[in-house]
Amino acid sequence: MLEMSEPWWQLVLRGVCVYIALMILVRVSGKRTVGQFTPFDLLVVMLLSEAVSGSLTGEDKSLMGGLLVALTLIAVNVLVALASTHSRQFEQFVEGVPVLLGREGTIFDSVLKKHRVGLGEVERSLRENDCELKEVGCLYLEADGAISVQKRRPE
Repeated sequence: MLEMSEPWWQLVLRGVCVYIALMILVRVSGKRTVGQFTPFDLLVVMLLSEAVSGSLTGEDKSLMGGLLVALTLIAVNVLVALASTHSRQFEQFVEGVPVLLGREGTIFDSVLKKHRVGLGEVERSLRENDCELKEVGCLYLEADGAISVQKRRPE
């Protein structure tokens, strides 16, 4: 139970590689994956977890091996968080940046399509902010997948 069948360094390397690969895949898949999960997004995350579980530990089924991989994943996550606080560029790579979806009452359809945002989501955000389209100053898709609305300034 405590004896590992794989060398400790191999488990650490596997953990780091899987963390980096998943981080890149999540970033490439767009902001919608990072934002509020739909049932389908949750299903994908659960399946990703199952798909990479063997990659993390290889043939090692020991308690120590599993704990070492868990510790590695948490340590890499802490390092990414620390690097994000010290480097704006790294933070933007990891977290993403807001995207302008519309301005002055006009929604940019091409941007919605590029980022796979439905018009219904935009309309819901407008309702949540008690704002009509004609009142919109700027409309942003935030890095976390939320849509934020800035109303026009009164003239």
